[in-house]
Amino acid sequence: MSDIIKLLPDSVANQIAAGEVIQRPASVVKELTENAVDSGATEISVVIRDSGRTLVQVIDNGSGMSETDARLAFERHATSKISSADDLFSITTKGFRGEALASVAAVSMTELRTRREEDEAGTLVEINNSRVIRQEPCSCAAGSVFSVKNLFYNVPARRKFLKSDNTEFRHIITEFQRVALAHPEIRFTLIHNDQEIYRLPAGNNRQRIVTLFGKHYNQNLVTVETNTTIVSISGFAGKPENARRSAGEQFFFINNRFIRHPYLHRAVLEAYQGILPPDTVPAYFLFMTADPASIDVNIHPTKTEIKFEDERSVWQIMLASVREALGRFNVVPSLDFGPEGAVEIPVFSGNTPAPPHPEIEVDHTFNPFDGNEYQRPGTTWKGDPEHVTPRGWESLFTITARSEQEAGNEGATAQRRFFQVKNRYIMCPVISGIMMIDQRRAHERVLYEKYLASLGDGPRPAQVSLFPVETELNPGDIVILREIGDQLKTLGFEVKCSKDNIATITGHPADSRNASPLTMLETLIAEYKHTMSDPSIGARERVALSMARASAIPYGMPLTHTEMEELFDMLFACAMPNYSPTGKTVMNIITLEELDRRFS
Repeated sequence: MSDIIKLLPDSVANQIAAGEVIQRPASVVKELTENAVDSGATEISVVIRDSGRTLVQVIDNGSGMSETDARLAFERHATSKISSADDLFSITTKGFRGEALASVAAVSMTELRTRREEDEAGTLVEINNSRVIRQEPCSCAAGSVFSVKNLFYNVPARRKFLKSDNTEFRHIITEFQRVALAHPEIRFTLIHNDQEIYRLPAGNNRQRIVTLFGKHYNQNLVTVETNTTIVSISGFAGKPENARRSAGEQFFFINNRFIRHPYLHRAVLEAYQGILPPDTVPAYFLFMTADPASIDVNIHPTKTEIKFEDERSVWQIMLASVREALGRFNVVPSLDFGPEGAVEIPVFSGNTPAPPHPEIEVDHTFNPFDGNEYQRPGTTWKGDPEHVTPRGWESLFTITARSEQEAGNEGATAQRRFFQVKNRYIMCPVISGIMMIDQRRAHERVLYEKYLASLGDGPRPAQVSLFPVETELNPGDIVILREIGDQLKTLGFEVKCSKDNIATITGHPADSRNASPLTMLETLIAEYKHTMSDPSIGARERVALSMARASAIPYGMPLTHTEMEELFDMLFACAMPNYSPTGKTVMNIITLEELDRRFS
C-alpha cells in the first residue's frame, strides 16, 4: 500500500491560509493599512474600486523596503517583528506573524512599489497566485504602494460568496474606522470609485471621533480617564439618552489595537445600569494600555481577540472607570429636591404678629338632614336620607355602555373592554381570564406583515413633509440608505443622500405612529445594522423588520379605547399574532385559576 500523506504545494497552502486571514476585501484593507501603520507612516491613503473586487490600493509614506525585503515580505511567516516565541509576549505592532502579504498574494494579482528614503530607486514586485511575475527597479516616492487587483480571481467559489457592493463597502468602512480611531496622529484618506469618502486630518482622539461619526458626537461624550498598575483606560463614553437600539459605535482598543471583548462589554453595560432606555446600547470609545506581557494577542488569525492575564481585575477597573465618568459629568441620576411642587411657606418678619389659630368659616346652623336636597361636588342626594339616590352615576359606565351598544350582547361586551397599564400593556378580559398584550410588539407584528406584503405588491402612500428634515450621517450609514433606498421608497419612506453625507427626509409612511421622522430614520438604520449579522433573515425581511421597528408605537404612548381596539383587531388578523418579528412574546393570558390562587 502506497503512502497517502504528502506536502501541499506552497500555492495551495497559501490559499488555505488566506481563507483564515482574507475573508473579503475589507480583510485586505485591514492588513495593508496595519502594515502601513507599522512602517511609521504619517499619511495613509486607501483607494477602493468596485468595493474592493477590482482594486484595493494602500499608499503610505512610511519607511519603505529594500529590494531583498520587498521580495521576502511575500513569503509565508516572513516577519521583522519577532525572532523567538518569547517575542510573542512583547508585541507592540499590528502584525507579527508574516501571514498577511502571503495570503493576499495567493488570492489576487498583487503589485508592490516601495522605496526607502536613502535609496535612489525603488523596487517593483508583481505576484499572481503566489507566483512572482517580475521584480525590477522602478521610480516611486519614498514609502510603499500596495495594489491588490481582482481579489479571488483564482478562487471563484470564494468570489461567488461575496455580498453586494454596498455590503462589502460597509465592511471596508468598518475596518478603516477601526484603524483610523486607533491612530488619530496619522492622516487618513479613503476614496471609493474616485469619490472621496473620508479625509481625516491628524488630531486627538475626540477630533478623530467627531470627524468619523459626525459633529453631534462632540456634545454626546463624557471623558473616561483611569490609571492603574494593571491597565490604564482613557477615552469616551456616550450619554445614555443618545444610546441606540443596536450595536454600532462600540470600540475597545488595547495598546492601539482594536479588539472585540464581550466580557468587558458587559462591564460597560453594568456601569449604565438603571439609566439606559430599554433595549438600547450606549456608544463608547475606550483605549486601554497595558504591559504587553500581561496580554495574549496570538489567539485568533485576525488578532481581534485577546486574553488578559487578570481579566477579572480589568473588568472591575472598566466598570468603575465608566461609572465614575458618568457620575462625574452628572449623567447618573441623583436625588433632586428642586422647588417644583413644593409647598410655599410664607416668610414673616420679626414684627409680624402671628395669628393665634387658623381662621375657618363654620356655618353653625347647618343641618344635613334639614330639607330635601344636599349638594356635593359632582353628586346630588335627594329625598329621605334613609333612601338616598346618587345622581351623575351614568358617566361611570359610558365606555361599557358604548361597548354594549356596539357588541349587541353581554358576552361580546366582556371581550371588548380594553385598558392600558403604564402606557405599555393593553389588558383585555377574555373567557379564560385576562389577556395582556405588549403594545409595541403587537404593532411591530402588524407593520411587519403589512410592509412585507407591500414589498411585493407595490408602493405605499407616503406622508410628504412640509419641511424636509436634514441630518448628517457617517458614510457607513449613507451606504446603507443607498442600498435599501428603493425598498424604503416602496414602503413610503423617502430619503435623499448627498455627497457630503447629508440625508434629507422628504416623506415617511402615512400609517407611521412615530412623531419624529428623524428618530424613525436613526432607528431604521440601527435596526438594519443589527439584523445584518443574522444570515437567516433575507433582504426583504430585513427591510420590513427594520421599518416595522422604526415605525411602531413607542412604550409610554397613551392610547384611546378605539386605538386599542383597532390594534387588537389588526393583531389577530396577522398570520402570526403570538410573536413579534424578532420572536418575542406579544401576549400572555392570566387564567381565572391563577387569579383565584392569588386570593386563596
